[in-house]
This record gives sequence, structure tokens and C-alpha cells, in this order.
Amino acid sequence: MQQATFDSEGSRIRWTEVPGAEPARVYLHGLGAMSAVYHAHVAARPELAGRRSLFMDLPGHGISDRPRDFGYTLEEHADAVAAGLDEAGVTGAELIAHSMGGSVAIVLAHRRPDLVSRLVLTEANLDAFPAPTAGSSGIAAHEEDAFVEKEHARVLEAVGPLWAATMRLADPRALHRSAVGLRRGSEPVMRTILTGLTVDRVYLQGAHSGELAGRADLEAAGVRVVTVPGAGHNVMFDNPDAFAAAVAAAD
Repeated sequence: MQQATFDSEGSRIRWTEVPGAEPARVYLHGLGAMSAVYHAHVAARPELAGRRSLFMDLPGHGISDRPRDFGYTLEEHADAVAAGLDEAGVTGAELIAHSMGGSVAIVLAHRRPDLVSRLVLTEANLDAFPAPTAGSSGIAAHEEDAFVEKEHARVLEAVGPLWAATMRLADPRALHRSAVGLRRGSEPVMRTILTGLTVDRVYLQGAHSGELAGRADLEAAGVRVVTVPGAGHNVMFDNPDAFAAAVAAAD
């Protein structure tokens, strides 16, 4: 396990790492998840093996610290990831990022372009204030203290066993603040940043999730949008073959 300090209080972001060839692949998870749980099974596949791979847990999640005074905005998450990559000596990485992690990856590419050479985004949040059906919306709808003291347990029961298995390991206050930050979005908003980037960009959309809003504009800006058959939001679980093929496409 590796770690790096990301705030003035000495809080640490942590990750597990598999050695291999550069450029490194950095895997980022979504809200209430963990990177290794969602991505290690794919990174070990023959078409992806042999590359240096970092499975990084965002602040408040998994094995990383969960400081009480941290804001957990997208920008703060991105800066924490940057601190980890600086400590690891990583530059020009491929970021393989799911859901909220995709939003963090986009912001990171904007704030620290030296760290990112490619983005593979799986159903990343691109817009502020998504539909009420979004997972972050249900969490952010509550006041922070009310969520921590009462609603957290109800949310764990409601989200189903797969998501709950990792969400229960996230700090409730960090989970709520991360959801609020995700709904607020970045400045500029994530979609605007993504269309303005010049690195290789791939966006994976599960076919069961419906058509990606603004797809034509993304493609016009050079983003390769891939609709993955037989998959919903968790493409890496629902169709690992297509997911691995998309990640490996630049090799």
C-alpha cells in the first residue's frame, strides 16, 4: 500500500499498485466505491496486464483518510489525486475513471495537464445538478447532519448489496459532502472541460442507461463515445470484455 499527504492536517490518500510498464494507468472509482473492487479484475486481464496500475481511493473512501474538515469538492478530490500521483512519480497517466471518479479525472486533467495523457470515462457525471434519479441526488437531498445520523443507514438498505458493499466503508460525512460537490459540479463544468481537452478521450455509456445526452457535441469535439451492449452504469462488471477492449484501444 502506498500513501501521500493531501491536506494541511496530514491526511493521506492511499492506493495499491501493480508494477509494470509506463505510462501508468490510474483507476478511480465512483461515489461510495473503491478502485480495486471495481477495476482490479479488469486490469489483470491479458490485454491490459503488464502496465503499471494504481488503484487509488478518493478521500473519505476505502483505505484513504477521511478528514472531518475537508470539503470533498471535485476540485479537492482532484488535488488529492494529484498529490498521490506526484508522490508516486507519475506523469502522463491514463486515467480509467468511473462515475464521480470520471468527473474528478476531468477536473484533474484541467488543473494538472502534466499528469494526464488519456481519459477513459465510464458514465462520468458531466453536468451539474443531474436528474433526481441519480445516486448523488438522493444523498445530497438531505442535510448533512441528518444524513450522517439517520439517513445513511436507510440509503445503504436502498442502494442494493453491490453498491452497499463498498458504500458502507465510506465515511458518511465524506459521502454526503462528495455527493453535494458532485451535484454542484466544477467551474468550468465538467462537460465544458472535457470538450476543450486535447488528450485522447473515450466515454463509455452502458446501453441499458439510455442515450448519452449531448453525444453529438462530444463526438464533434473529438470524444470517442462507445455504447456498451448488455451493460448499465457499472460497465466493468456488466461487460468486462468491452470495457477491457476500450481501455486497451490505445495500445
